[in-house]
Amino acid sequence: MGHRIHVNPDLIFSVGTQVVALVEVRGTGGKVVHPRGAVGVVVQSPADNQRAYRVRFPDGFEAPLRRQEIVMLAHYKQRVMSQAGEMLADHNLYDRIIYRCVVGSKAFGLEDADSDTDRRGIYLPPADLHWSLYGVPEQLENDAAQEAYWEVQKFLTMALKANPNILECLYTPMVETATPLAEELLSIRDSFLSKMVYQTYNGYVMSQFKKLSGDLRNTGRVKWKHVMHLIRLLLSGVTVLKQGYVPVRVEEHRERLLAIKRGDAAWEDVDAWRIVLHKEFDAAFEATRLPDRPDYERANAFLLKARRSALAEAAP
Repeated sequence: MGHRIHVNPDLIFSVGTQVVALVEVRGTGGKVVHPRGAVGVVVQSPADNQRAYRVRFPDGFEAPLRRQEIVMLAHYKQRVMSQAGEMLADHNLYDRIIYRCVVGSKAFGLEDADSDTDRRGIYLPPADLHWSLYGVPEQLENDAAQEAYWEVQKFLTMALKANPNILECLYTPMVETATPLAEELLSIRDSFLSKMVYQTYNGYVMSQFKKLSGDLRNTGRVKWKHVMHLIRLLLSGVTVLKQGYVPVRVEEHRERLLAIKRGDAAWEDVDAWRIVLHKEFDAAFEATRLPDRPDYERANAFLLKARRSALAEAAP
């Protein structure tokens, strides 16, 4: 999106700088020789910005123009594109949220007095904005409220890659908002489950435990909350492969996971549990009835329907 442009008002443009006229360029008798927006080049710079520059235009015409009457060509282009932010400001994209849910500790049943309420979801941008040159953000974020909402295509793409956070959004029992279109997505959420869960979950946990082992050797400390969530992820992955759904609440594992979170469990015991879970994961992978790949065709059909419905003024 566009960025706010900061230009030093005392900057002196050097000879050879391409500039854009912010006013009509007039010649003898006040006749307009070049319109506002004409591009020229500085051929003479003043000692300070209280005096005029001399700017030559492509036809050879030269005119005295003051600092406030010209802008560097590069900055002018950025200024034009920064209108994207103004265009987005005309659309409250939070009004286009079609799905809002609670994830994280409260959804898992692992919250404590200090736990935040983490909300995630999906938004469907209006078609005219999505099709425009300015485009739309892949994600809306409100850090103060612990909220994040993905543009529908971004959400679907991550779900097809078996992103654990996205899959948990689809299976959390704590749904706050679901439009009819979002309800349709929830009805096909099993389309995103495949053997890819094994590679995604397993690979992430192994790489993170390797890093945590290094932290423990180097500093003698680890982030126990992160350790807990890695174990929870393995537990979740095993269930996905065995039963074909994503468990969100930890249920019978709650106390053991909370002990890890508090740092009450020995690292050796946690790592031993991890190894056992990896073996269970391997066995579940061998026996799973999940397909090799998610249902891309079904996901694509949903996206096309969503795109067509984005023509409506309200979120479908």
